[in-house]
Amino acid sequence: MTTIRIATLDDLDALAALFDQYRQFYRRESDLARARAFIALRMEYKDSRLFVAEKEGRLLGFAQAYPSLSSLALGPIWVLNDIYVQSDLRGGRIGTELLQAVEVAARAAGADQIRVETSPENVRAQRLYQNQGFRREMGFLQFVLKV
Repeated sequence: MTTIRIATLDDLDALAALFDQYRQFYRRESDLARARAFIALRMEYKDSRLFVAEKEGRLLGFAQAYPSLSSLALGPIWVLNDIYVQSDLRGGRIGTELLQAVEVAARAAGADQIRVETSPENVRAQRLYQNQGFRREMGFLQFVLKV
């Protein structure tokens, strides 16, 4: 049985490896040292919520959400910035279980909504989000300024 729980420092190395795989999925160069440092800082600063899916001591996937605020919602929201399941395990409900854990935690923290984005070609993730009640928002365009 898969367990979904909050990540601990004991998970750091395995979680960093998954995070590095996640970044490679989105066509970023592998950089395990920087991935580990990034995750370590999130844990130290407690500025994100890191959930892991574990079975028999092995991490199978993770989700990372950042608490934020919305002026339009007039309250807290969560930004689900990262969710990843090992490629050979996709379609086996792990992603669903991770999303459900994030939703429960966001609701308990008083969040009004969870926002997520994915690449247009990641149809599998889009289906997962829609199956969990996420609705595609069409009213706003997103712009990015690299600094």
